[in-house]
Amino acid sequence: MRILIPGGSASLPSNDETEEFPVTVEAPETESVTGPSGAPGPDPATGATDPEPMVAPGRAWLPSRTWLPSRAWLSRRTSLVWLSRHTRPLSGRARLVLRLLAAALVLLLVLTGWSVTGALTAPGTDSVAARLAEWGRDHGFDGLITWLEKEQYRPPPTGGEPVGGIAAPPGTVAPEHIRSAGPRGLPAPATMRPLANAPALPGEGVWHPVATVHGHPAVEVASLRPDPDHTSFVAGLMWLDPTFVRGQLHPGFTDPGGSWKAPDFITPALQTRVVAAFNAGFRLNASRGGYFSEGRTVRPLRDGAASLVLNSDGTAQVGAWNTDVRMGPHVASVRQNLVLLVDHGAVNPTCSSGGTAEWGSTIGQAAFIHRSAFGVTANGAEVYVGGPALSVCTLGSLLKAAGVVNGMELDINPAWVSGAYFHRNPQGQPKGFQLFPGEQVPPRHYFSPASRDWYGWYARP
Repeated sequence: MRILIPGGSASLPSNDETEEFPVTVEAPETESVTGPSGAPGPDPATGATDPEPMVAPGRAWLPSRTWLPSRAWLSRRTSLVWLSRHTRPLSGRARLVLRLLAAALVLLLVLTGWSVTGALTAPGTDSVAARLAEWGRDHGFDGLITWLEKEQYRPPPTGGEPVGGIAAPPGTVAPEHIRSAGPRGLPAPATMRPLANAPALPGEGVWHPVATVHGHPAVEVASLRPDPDHTSFVAGLMWLDPTFVRGQLHPGFTDPGGSWKAPDFITPALQTRVVAAFNAGFRLNASRGGYFSEGRTVRPLRDGAASLVLNSDGTAQVGAWNTDVRMGPHVASVRQNLVLLVDHGAVNPTCSSGGTAEWGSTIGQAAFIHRSAFGVTANGAEVYVGGPALSVCTLGSLLKAAGVVNGMELDINPAWVSGAYFHRNPQGQPKGFQLFPGEQVPPRHYFSPASRDWYGWYARP
């Protein structure tokens, strides 16, 4: 018996769904035998009589569970049969090439996995996201990482006030613990005017001593809202008196890498003297500048680049290389990063109009993100600034508000902006404090090996 689809097209169900469909049935070309009432009669050969017809003549309905192969199923089966009959076997050379390609792919996956695993299991407190981003930049994915950072950027909210107002920083030293006798340091920094174009909130712009050396204020901290728009955010400013503290550049085990006398973390020997620590600049391959320390150059110093120079006596200078500052026997280290942000007391006018040549190629100077900076005042005080919701211009305004004459941007993004100050503990590890609300890097970060270079400030004897 042949089943013919009406219209001559082979339209078949493509799945096992319960459905019924009409078909036309053509009976075999034999003489029909019927009984007196028109019912089927006995078979001429066997004498058997069907109790009822198998199908009615003409149009009929097949049972709903009837399965017929789909066109796609028939096509795949036909293709496989055709390929098995018409495809030539691979030559020995072709098989060898395929095996080599497969082996190379497996090796690449193994090496990549090993490399990523090494990045994720490296020492230190860097977040998983920061480690993966660093690995990507080191393995040819710099453009992709930059694109992802820009895609993930969302402008911070504007308006409002800081939750809880502006409180005195944690770890403030009580007045009764401040000495007035003995060696005199720099004059105390003056209260700063607000940058929010509104009356100062209680405690805004006021400096608080948070670390002392021989009873004298050596580190003071203040808070400011960064601009008239982002008034619910607070940036932290840290003032250091070189009379009582000295700075040191510490290498990171990845950037710059290599072997150095200076450790990449605060060792037990340094813990008794540390009063402050903070991040350095961009990674060297993105800083548009050089690196010099311990008498050797890791990356050539570039003329005109913003340079943080530490002298052999531990004091700091900031200026354009070979214009404001230059090499000499007194230079202990030079860390360059981009161009000057504050130049002779004025914020660089390219803070809003400059491009990658001035402010780097990551997220751009106009984005309001975590940023940090360092500068030196006219009387030699050293100032570190860090905070959220900062553009390059508002970062420069914060430096200027603190009296900085020459200043430069350091690192950016929440994973790398990390200002901390410490209360020394003669019996063990000092107690650390974060510089500003919302800071993501904890002070304990500096007690483990650091992947990037950083600065420590230590009490003088």
